Amino acid sequence: METRQEAVTGTIGCAAALFGTLAGIALWFPYGRTALFGAFEGETNPTVLWLGLPVLALGGAATALTVLAAARRHWRLAAGLAVAVAGLAAFGYAFDVLAAPQAAQDCGSPC
Repeated sequence: METRQEAVTGTIGCAAALFGTLAGIALWFPYGRTALFGAFEGETNPTVLWLGLPVLALGGAATALTVLAAARRHWRLAAGLAVAVAGLAAFGYAFDVLAAPQAAQDCGSPC
C-alpha cells in the first residue's frame, strides 16, 4: 500500500516532468516558427519539427527530473538523468536540430 508521502512525491515528479516538457516546447517555439513559416521564398526545414521538438521536449522533462532527483538527494538517479540530458544535447548538436532554412542562414552579398 502506498503512503501519502509517496503519492505526493509522485505527483510532484509528474508535475516537474510536465513543466519541463512545456519549457522545452517554449524554447523550441521561436526556432520552429522561423524554420516552418518564416523562411525566405517559402523554404522550410522540417527537421526542426521532426527532430528539434522531441529533443527539446524530452530534454526539458529530463532536466526537470534531474533537478528534482538532485534536490531529493538521489544522486545515482540524478547522475543517470544528467547523462541522458547530455546525450540528448549531443544528439541535438550532431544533427543540428534547430537549424534554420538554408536561405535564412547565409545570405550572400546580394542581400
